[in-house]
Amino acid sequence: MENKHNTHNKNSQSRIAFIGAAITLLGGFFLSYNYIEAKRIYAEDYMASNFFQEEKPQQEIEITELEEINEPVEDENIPDVVTNDYIGYLIIPKINLTKGFLDKRAPDNDVEKNIMVVEESNYPDTDKGNLIIAGHSGTGWKAFFNDLYKLEIGDLATVTYNNKKYNYRITNIYKQEKTGKIAIYRDYKKTTLTLITCTNFESTTQTVYIAELINIEE
Repeated sequence: MENKHNTHNKNSQSRIAFIGAAITLLGGFFLSYNYIEAKRIYAEDYMASNFFQEEKPQQEIEITELEEINEPVEDENIPDVVTNDYIGYLIIPKINLTKGFLDKRAPDNDVEKNIMVVEESNYPDTDKGNLIIAGHSGTGWKAFFNDLYKLEIGDLATVTYNNKKYNYRITNIYKQEKTGKIAIYRDYKKTTLTLITCTNFESTTQTVYIAELINIEE
């Protein structure tokens, strides 16, 4: 009788030890998973922001066109007063993006704070001009262009500016190596919108989206 009682106690202790070991292993797994996931998110955020932190487009962008231009395209209506208020909005229905942008001379016109109008840009009302907007991809609140990778040729984008809607259709999407300069290939006979962001899950390339104006709504 005593031997059966001892055997029962040993079996109970073995089960308790097994359950304790399983809980310990399970807890260790979740701790390891959370640690690895946090590191992954940090790495993606770092890769997405690396280009914009070290190679800001407004300082080092190189514009390369399909055709040579004889005379520079001038902005028709440059605002006299510069503030940190939005002067227009970029709207891309396919990815549910609506984001305001600032005057390119504004202090907060920076990818660390907003989508950024690149210095070499023309505003939308400049005939045959090119509005160039850069933004972050990756994770975090400032990754406004994180879903641009879902866009395809033929998708639509709208820019509202000076009480008008400028509707564009994407005509070209291409990647470039991060070299500190960005070549923009567009048709100089067209009014265009160019969007630039880091390529998702790639630390060495950025993606350029070219869209051509199709109509203007008053």
